[in-house]
Amino acid sequence: MSPKENELALTIVQKMMLENDAFSLWLDVKLLQVAPGYCKITCPVRSEMTNGFKIAHGGITYSLADSALAFASNAHNIKAVSVETSISHTKKVVEHDVLTAICMEKNLSSRFGIYEVTVKNQREETVALFKGTVFRTGEKWIETF
Repeated sequence: MSPKENELALTIVQKMMLENDAFSLWLDVKLLQVAPGYCKITCPVRSEMTNGFKIAHGGITYSLADSALAFASNAHNIKAVSVETSISHTKKVVEHDVLTAICMEKNLSSRFGIYEVTVKNQREETVALFKGTVFRTGEKWIETF
């Protein structure tokens, strides 16, 4: 991607996170890298994210992966919403873990995109694998000329 496309992607994702995504802010998501069709984000696991087994609620890794999907798919400057997602949890996540989600585009058409997200802990162990399909609305985030 060109530097201009990457700059636009960053602007869109910052707008999404800071203005419209209270849940990603609650997760304390930090954006590490973004480009059209790609996103890398991270978040710490806090005590209020754990369940009765003292492991992270599955919704935490799911939500982190879902945010990475949203940012990667919307970074093309076309508003996209998920229509189907799934996750496989491969390793337990505990308080004080730091999770990183990397989303990569696998297929893109004018109306649909398919993405894979790998979620790893601070030891680079894969803790979840996520797949998502988005519908592309055709509406732009930012008008460019």
